[in-house]
Amino acid sequence: MRSSNTWFVAAFIRAAFVLAMLTGGSAIAVAQKSGEKSGEKSGEKSGGTLRIYHRDTTPSASIHEETTISTVIPFMGVYNNLVMFKQDVPRNSLESIVPDLAESWSWNADLTAVTFKLAQGVKWHDGKPLTARDVKCTWDMIADRSGEGKLRKNPRKEWYHNLAEVRVDGEHTVTFQLGRPQLSFMALLASGFSPVYPCHVPAAQMRTKPIGTGPFKVVELNPSITIKLARNTAYFKQGRPYLDGIEWKVMQNRATAMLAFRADEIDLTFPAEVSMAILKDIRSQSPASVCQVRPTNVSTNLIINHGVPPFNNRELVKAVMLGFDRKAYNDILYQGEATVGGAMLPAPEGVWGMPPGYLDDVPGYTGTAEENREKARAIMRQLGYGPDNMLKVKLTVRNIALYRDPAVVMQGQLREIWIDAEMDLVETPQYAPRMARRDYVITAGMVGSGLDDPDQQFYENYSCGSPRNLGQFCDKEVDRLVDQQSRETDLEKRKKLVWEIDRKLQREGVRPILSHYRAATCWHPRVKGLTVMENSIYNGWRFEDIWLDR
Repeated sequence: MRSSNTWFVAAFIRAAFVLAMLTGGSAIAVAQKSGEKSGEKSGEKSGGTLRIYHRDTTPSASIHEETTISTVIPFMGVYNNLVMFKQDVPRNSLESIVPDLAESWSWNADLTAVTFKLAQGVKWHDGKPLTARDVKCTWDMIADRSGEGKLRKNPRKEWYHNLAEVRVDGEHTVTFQLGRPQLSFMALLASGFSPVYPCHVPAAQMRTKPIGTGPFKVVELNPSITIKLARNTAYFKQGRPYLDGIEWKVMQNRATAMLAFRADEIDLTFPAEVSMAILKDIRSQSPASVCQVRPTNVSTNLIINHGVPPFNNRELVKAVMLGFDRKAYNDILYQGEATVGGAMLPAPEGVWGMPPGYLDDVPGYTGTAEENREKARAIMRQLGYGPDNMLKVKLTVRNIALYRDPAVVMQGQLREIWIDAEMDLVETPQYAPRMARRDYVITAGMVGSGLDDPDQQFYENYSCGSPRNLGQFCDKEVDRLVDQQSRETDLEKRKKLVWEIDRKLQREGVRPILSHYRAATCWHPRVKGLTVMENSIYNGWRFEDIWLDR
């Protein structure tokens, strides 16, 4: 798949410039028409309500203001994007981008502007028509230059740092003007994090009473109890959705949720919430169920606040890096099903992961656990700590099992190098705001990537000034290299730049990454048409193609 992706992008660039010369610089069509679908599935049935358990309290329904899958998964079907990743193709890539609200698109000659033709006759759930102005309002709001409204939280502002302006060229035509060519731009628009919002609805309302154009409408939203969606009977895609509705029942106790699944009270587990240990139980006790293990493009890591004592001390950070035993961590939590890497998703599912050997000079990646811990203890002694004088810190943890379990293992490993990390549990609605305020010292983090692309990863999580740069790391040389890789059109050259940046970030211990974990999603055989993505868990939940064979 990697060679295929390389060929596609190289061909894209060559074809664009050749056609530009042949047409005297006129716009170059690189679009697909709406309605082009792969082979239709057979036997689809309309009707029924899909029942899914939700793992925790949803912070809000506003995808543009949240960072968690707890919002994206239940509400992606309420909205539409301009373009989207094809929902029955497991790997998100430039090749798998298809029309959504945009029925076609074209680039200008130098690939600095892309013009979208919107599908006509699309209506918001309140009956008002979709226009190009809605698209402009959405991205003006993300860019924080909107007179229409302001996002309370804006975690993906850095995704669109290269977007100079959005122009309305007609009722159903809109142009995105970039500062420079950027190969990742269409992928950013295709992410589940990039829906179009209505101009006429205040941003505050989108948190609790969202209005979209999607296949489902919100009919009940009680974040700590239930989320109920109903079919949008006026949906612009003919014949979709198949389901009458979707009901999410909040079950914060994972054991209770799994019992409900095995008792046939739930059709589908919360995606990627089935651990390897739980998977064994499901396969033995519910053998007819369908379970898929996939990478999530979520890394488990220790996010360090480099801007506050005591971790503004570089030597202390190095001791922490040496103190982690990644193999033991992986075996305990994921039964060996996780992979070790840097910021980017490792191969084979990841396109940009570093090749073997790149991390050999990073503290903690080579050598035995005990050898590394002796080096860590030597640093701790120099800093004045020891077994009778441990460094006491708060370890901030989001209060769901997916975060708590890694935190317990982290606690034990930190104690081996004389760091006493007391767990500080924070509920989901408060967790992201607290992280945004940098109100923590260290936190057991799960950093999810909305795309397998370095522009998303580096600009969002590591660039100076990004609201998602939680550790307050800032290196102007890294920023320069990130810009350089984003401009690079040669895929192999870009990969080498990405590897150099990633290795530098790991050497600095910005947020020591312990694993890229795999997890399972399970459903009963009556659930049809579901494809679980393999290189990002955030992009496959439109639910418009799902049906129930009861």
